Amino acid sequence: MTTPASRRAPIVVIAPDSFKGSLSAEEVAAAIGAGIQAALPEAQVRLCPIADGGEGTLDALMHAGGERLTVDCRNAAGQPASAPVGILKDGSAVVESAAIVGITDAAGMAVAVNQRTTLGVGDAIGQLLDRGARHFLVALGGSSTNDGGAGLLAALGVKFLDASGAIVPPVPAQLQRVTQVDASGLDARVKEAHFVAMSDVDNPLCGEEGATAVFGPQKGVQPEQVALLDGALAHFAGVLEQALGRHAAGQPGAGAAGGLGYALLMLGAQFRSGAETVADHIGLDEALAGADWLITGEGRSDAQTLHGKAPFIASQRARRAGVPTTLLSGGIDRKSLEKLQTSFSGCFSITFGPMSLQDAIAQAPGLLKDSGEQLARLWQAAAPR
Repeated sequence: MTTPASRRAPIVVIAPDSFKGSLSAEEVAAAIGAGIQAALPEAQVRLCPIADGGEGTLDALMHAGGERLTVDCRNAAGQPASAPVGILKDGSAVVESAAIVGITDAAGMAVAVNQRTTLGVGDAIGQLLDRGARHFLVALGGSSTNDGGAGLLAALGVKFLDASGAIVPPVPAQLQRVTQVDASGLDARVKEAHFVAMSDVDNPLCGEEGATAVFGPQKGVQPEQVALLDGALAHFAGVLEQALGRHAAGQPGAGAAGGLGYALLMLGAQFRSGAETVADHIGLDEALAGADWLITGEGRSDAQTLHGKAPFIASQRARRAGVPTTLLSGGIDRKSLEKLQTSFSGCFSITFGPMSLQDAIAQAPGLLKDSGEQLARLWQAAAPR
């Protein structure tokens, strides 16, 4: 700790990810903060909700300031919808794939995965281009799609054609038909734009570690469909890359969001850790300067947390600043404790006894507040006198 707690009010930074299906990162941070101040009313609490490129990334970035907008776009089923986007203080536009073609959107998920499309993500980018945006942060996590980003490219003016010259719909079930790509209609403003693709995965587009094999099952891809859809993506990528003279299918991150990362790479995007990008934009390092303690967390923590998830990145930033970190999550995988404790000073779950997931979700604000208060009392008791 930087100075004894008795000499000045402690500074506590609270930087959790969202508890998916329960609370936003901002709500989680506020609940923990309330608990800290119940035990340490003199504490200076700095709320820094964070995200890793998935659901909640827009909210985390907008917490630091900017303009939130609503755009008309298509959902994963290709139906008319609307979605939130943002313009940060520095003029960067934020597009969250999970808010447009997310796996939690019942309407988009109502059609089979081989019929879902990323057209809506392209719609959102197009409308932000209309508003003058030329720097984009695209959060890739939490998508329900597996179209290789064909929909995004189509919405921005790229045409996919079959052997007869007919337009091929940009959905996985049709990609095998593509024999020609006409990029002459690609929105000219895209060439002026800079895209940062935010994700915590480094999978290629195709193969055993690709989009379909690894992430397809959680989106509804059946075992017997994996080879077929993976082959369709590989065929599509081969035609697209020959037409554009660029190669990206094997690059890390191409398989993010069902290949949406691939389409962005084909547009020249820079691929970055979602959590690192969010941490930079919300000023986490500045918040940690002079702090005594960091509390972070997520809905459930296990060994995967250490692979670029938001709490891990927050803990790494805190370590560099000499600030101890506590992990406070909805659930902790006990088998992962040995690995987790290499990055966190302590790992805690918010539950106080056996309870159903439904009850834990419903009671999350109170559980977080109570847990935050008890951690603060322990911290206070251990602080130098």
